[in-house]
Amino acid sequence: MSVSDRRANYISASRPRVASNRVADPETAALRSGASPKQSEMLQFRYKAVSPQSRLSREQQQSATDRRADRIAGVANEKAHGQIRHATKDSTGGHNRGERPERSRSKRVSPLDGGSPNARKKEKQQAETPWNPQASLIPHSTAPLATRVSVPPLASALPQSLQPPSLRELSADAQERAILEDLLFTFMGFEGQYIHYHGSYDPSVEKDRLTGPVFQLPTGLDPTLKDLTLSTLKLATHYSALEAFVEVQSRAEYGAVSHALCATIRKLLKEFLVLVAQLEGELLNNPNFTLHVLHLHTIPTSQCLAQLYSLGQELLRRNGLLDQDLDESIDDFDDVDNILEQLREGGDLIPGAMSSKKICKGGNVLRLLTERLATFSGDPTTKALLERLLRDASRPYMTMLNEWLHHGGIKDPHGEFLVKEQKWIKREKLEEDYTDEYWEKRYTIRDNEVPPQLDTVKDKVLLAGKYLNVVRECGGVDVSKAVKDVPKTLDDPRFLDNVNAAYTYANASLLNLLLTKNSLTTRFRSLKHYFFLDRSDFFSIFLEIANSELQKPAKSVNEGKLQSLLELALRQPGSIAAQEPFKEDVKVRMNKVGLTKWLMQVVSVSGIDQDNPEAAIEKYQAPSTQGGEDDGKILAIDALELDYLVPFPLSLVISRKTVLRYQLIFRHTLSLRHHEGLLVSSWLAQTQSEAWKHKSSSRQLESWKRRAWNLRSKMLIFIQQLLYFCTAEVIEPNWQNLMDRVNGTDADGSEVTVNGTKQVNRTVDELMQDHVDFLDTCLKECMLTQAKLLKVHHRLMTCCHMYATWATDTLSRNIMLADPDMASRVENREYEPARLDKLEDTLKRVEDHFNRHLRILMDSLNYYAATESVVLLKLAHALSAISKED
Repeated sequence: MSVSDRRANYISASRPRVASNRVADPETAALRSGASPKQSEMLQFRYKAVSPQSRLSREQQQSATDRRADRIAGVANEKAHGQIRHATKDSTGGHNRGERPERSRSKRVSPLDGGSPNARKKEKQQAETPWNPQASLIPHSTAPLATRVSVPPLASALPQSLQPPSLRELSADAQERAILEDLLFTFMGFEGQYIHYHGSYDPSVEKDRLTGPVFQLPTGLDPTLKDLTLSTLKLATHYSALEAFVEVQSRAEYGAVSHALCATIRKLLKEFLVLVAQLEGELLNNPNFTLHVLHLHTIPTSQCLAQLYSLGQELLRRNGLLDQDLDESIDDFDDVDNILEQLREGGDLIPGAMSSKKICKGGNVLRLLTERLATFSGDPTTKALLERLLRDASRPYMTMLNEWLHHGGIKDPHGEFLVKEQKWIKREKLEEDYTDEYWEKRYTIRDNEVPPQLDTVKDKVLLAGKYLNVVRECGGVDVSKAVKDVPKTLDDPRFLDNVNAAYTYANASLLNLLLTKNSLTTRFRSLKHYFFLDRSDFFSIFLEIANSELQKPAKSVNEGKLQSLLELALRQPGSIAAQEPFKEDVKVRMNKVGLTKWLMQVVSVSGIDQDNPEAAIEKYQAPSTQGGEDDGKILAIDALELDYLVPFPLSLVISRKTVLRYQLIFRHTLSLRHHEGLLVSSWLAQTQSEAWKHKSSSRQLESWKRRAWNLRSKMLIFIQQLLYFCTAEVIEPNWQNLMDRVNGTDADGSEVTVNGTKQVNRTVDELMQDHVDFLDTCLKECMLTQAKLLKVHHRLMTCCHMYATWATDTLSRNIMLADPDMASRVENREYEPARLDKLEDTLKRVEDHFNRHLRILMDSLNYYAATESVVLLKLAHALSAISKED
């Protein structure tokens, strides 16, 4: 038997076995036996499971092709005079070509020209030039599902001796038969005997594979078949592109949502291969099977793959794998936070360590599917397809969402969830960080990666997880308990109810933890007790026993000694603070910067926005370390401040930035009390001094004494009015409002109750904001946030301090020297008439300074009362009595 005969017999014998392997289901068996299926059943895209025997995978096709090609090549080599090996790329330099197209060339000869002598003669000529391409495994790929078999050789590499006969030599029926067989191969991504890749397509280039191959038809094809063939070939392009899409998008960096989407597309592609196997059965067994019938059978599937192809191309463009505008690529460069986070976690800034492009994953993929679903909602078939894709792709996202909502944990290895976690921020930083990064920056929302379904509830999602995270760290949530009966897809009607219920539960859990177990209201009262000095008997004792230490320069003070004296005062029997449960948390600190200088630095940091002291305080994080040239001159009494240690989770509400506000208000009220004490001490010194009590014969001196008494009285009234205003008109009313909101009292004063039980209708973030608002209001109304008011207040306080010190230390002696009746009592001194002139001049300068700045303060209070806070009118009215000239 000749080589051509043996080869033709082998090819004709091998084709039925391939067909029988591909068609194993009952419907296909009926097709092979000659039974004609219903037209309606063949027009439907078959979304059903197929038994493993009915599926022919690409590896099985390759294996069968290898065996047939080896047998054909072995027969040909027996008669060959030499071997001509087709050079292919090795596994290290590129992709080697397999021999799948050679299979199509050899096995398709028999159906076209039968066993005619001309065919056998051509076969004999082709066998004289053997062609033995090699297939190999490509190097390891990062794509876990990538095909690791080398790309088959192109049809352009086929030797001329193996080229099929020209279509011009075939009849119209033979042409249709050849084109039908080629189409089945192109449907699976291979070149056919006559249908080849376009010359511009390179299967070894990833971008070309993702775009999909463009097929070209041979010359000589009947015009009646050409248009229909071109239309059907779009299906082949879409299938090949989708295979490459699944391979690429299954890489780890594209996230679990993309993986789930690719898994669903992969199922659809497998179902398409089942349809191809059924169409092959029709081709082999049904003589009435035509190109037009094949086109009708593939219309529904073509529409489905076209939608998948369009979706895949859009996703690839967003990932930068296909052509995109330069502006978009520049806008997508947004990885500064990722770089900083990686550096904090010990990462290196090396090429490949991170991507400079923004990957479309997670919520962005779901957003793309949702937008396309809204666009094609009028097409029932496309709508059903997109709903299936969205449902399957959202499953891993919903798993992460439920873990966050119900356990407060983030399991997001690919960084695709809407909540971003900064793991390097620890809760221990709450004790030292003025910006409270643990609460405000550890968990944040990726605003550009939120699915549309979560747009309206994204804040609730964030807060629910944050609340539960805190409760979990305090042992209040059983993280090992699995969450049951929760929606697992975005299209579940219980989706929003699940978010709202989780938020309500998390908020109630954390509120209960703060208000009940950790006694938040008791902590608030303790802070008021120590920082606002509303029950300050202990502090009076402390100032008395620590007076000598507090008169030293601040840099020379022994803080340990002051702490011991404070603890002694707090434990004084009979003191109100003796029964205070949190007195161990109060500490003494020395701030190296004066209060006014500190506040001016804070105000200068805030810039023009004087209404936002919170931003200023957060930006100015470490004022105690910002020493200046005059810092060493301030006394300990001016640098004294209290600190307060708060355990977690109370430190979320009573945070470092709120303790800083308490310290500012404390230092302000302490300064007023200190100056009040200085003026009272000067009054005591005047009442006990003989020089002041003696009625001099000099009317000028007696008039001067009255002026000095009046000035001291005006200063004392001014200080007392300021102190009363800050405590009774500012702190106390705002404190009561805060307590009402914490305890759940409604705006009209009535309590919110449900079934007779008092309800706290508040969220934790609202509670935290109420606390900060209370302190900011106190700072603002105490005139500590306006630079102009701060300067005027500082000058008035300096004037009062200088006068009190002058009146206490040296004034009595100067009065005696200026009094003709008492000058002789001063040892070795005589009456000095010029002394009274000096006293007159000094007193006039102090009076002018005080009265001028008091008028400036009055004008400023009236202005800011009209523009900012009306409560300042009360202080302006109270000071109006002493602002008038005598």
